[in-house]
Amino acid sequence: MLFGLCATRIFEHHMDARSRSLNFAIARWPWIFAATVTRMSSGMPGVLPPDVYIASLARKRMAAGALCRDRAGRVLLVDPVYRDTWDLPGGAVEAEESPHAACRREVTEELGLDRPVGRVLAVDWVPSRPQRPEGLIVVYDGGVLTAADIEAIRVQDGELAGFAFVDPDQVADRVTQLVARRIAACLDALDAGTVASLEGGSPAG
Repeated sequence: MLFGLCATRIFEHHMDARSRSLNFAIARWPWIFAATVTRMSSGMPGVLPPDVYIASLARKRMAAGALCRDRAGRVLLVDPVYRDTWDLPGGAVEAEESPHAACRREVTEELGLDRPVGRVLAVDWVPSRPQRPEGLIVVYDGGVLTAADIEAIRVQDGELAGFAFVDPDQVADRVTQLVARRIAACLDALDAGTVASLEGGSPAG
């Protein structure tokens, strides 16, 4: 009986020491443990295995687009065959692909123009909608296209019905309200030399 009591006290002391050490680490570096610490059935804090923690993270789709203009300042819009509204050239970011690389690839695929991509103009968080999860859309400066660039445009068969350069004050007539807000914010960011932080096309906050 004495042996059993001693063994129990040694075990409890060991567990108390472990608990104190973990609690000290959590108090000292809370940002490390904030998303990885859960409560075990015993009530003691336990750290999730890395694969379980990664699997628990939220998933967001990502897309990239380009704001291209002509020398008159008109915005390049494309006409997707699969919906009634127009949009900026661009598309989904693929696995292990950066948004910057995706933007250049999409412009090449959709328009036949392999052009360097400029700086970020806007990052737009879009909430979830029916059959579409929340996402992040990054819009880059696609630059000003020359007459030779415009002549070289070849729209992608089966995806685009055409393209057009549209005056900024007429963009809203062709795109969704969300995209209209996003493009207007990009034009403002272009003029101001800033990056727009958006939520649903509107300034965040």
